[in-house]
Amino acid sequence: MTEEKKESLLTFFVISDSAGETASKLAQATMAQYPSVKFEMFRRTFITTKSTLLKTLADAKKHNAVILHTLINEDLVELTHDFCEESGLYHFDVLTPPVAEVERRTGVAPTREPGALHHLNKNYFKRIKAMEFAVKYDDGKDPRGFLEADVVLLGVSRTSKTPLSLFLANKNLKVANLPLVPQAHIPKQLWEIDPKKIVGLTNDPDVLNGIRKKRMIAYGLNPDTAYSDIDRIKEELAFAHDLYKKLGCEVINVATLSIEETASIILNKLNLEDHSYYATDDD
Repeated sequence: MTEEKKESLLTFFVISDSAGETASKLAQATMAQYPSVKFEMFRRTFITTKSTLLKTLADAKKHNAVILHTLINEDLVELTHDFCEESGLYHFDVLTPPVAEVERRTGVAPTREPGALHHLNKNYFKRIKAMEFAVKYDDGKDPRGFLEADVVLLGVSRTSKTPLSLFLANKNLKVANLPLVPQAHIPKQLWEIDPKKIVGLTNDPDVLNGIRKKRMIAYGLNPDTAYSDIDRIKEELAFAHDLYKKLGCEVINVATLSIEETASIILNKLNLEDHSYYATDDD
């Protein structure tokens, strides 16, 4: 028996009748498990006709691709299944099994409407408002925002406050953040809100030192400044930790965490719900 020839390049085809974000995330999560493997990914989205689907499947066959699809139209799902089975292509139907299970349990037939997740409904406009809130109250521009926020993020420079604020805003949460600097004025509003809404972000001194040096280099400046000085960084972190203790808030070290991981921890610790998918016009 000869050993099966291994592929030097593995191709994913994401096929969807909408934006393809769900299948894309699944493909990316899979690829992330194999840092030594070379991948390429093609997205074929907003496919609603058999002719377009057949062309896409033919392209996928040329690459011997792994196919991940989120098609809701039963005819297109069946066409994809038959084509892949006849061509010996691996394919994974992300959407049909859970949709069928919900129908089985409830007796309610799905709408089978492509892109139903992305309607410009009340949920969508909530998210836009949350994004606008995060921009308006970024970097402590207006401390009054703390009183309206679902989450208040605190942290020294380069602890991912702004990107984290925007990521959480995409989940319909109103987020304000405040950069911390030793001896700087702490807004009175911070002491007026429920500490359960506050998250103190921190980092390891050496990691923060490296991040700040890279930032200075990116600006074409000397990396060795007071901003990146390790003793100054330790002083800033000590100041932040002292404030967190006084506030009695949650503390998260982001040194080894991605934005997505930190956001998930915040949602869990603060018992918040991800409202990005299931809010309705009846809210």
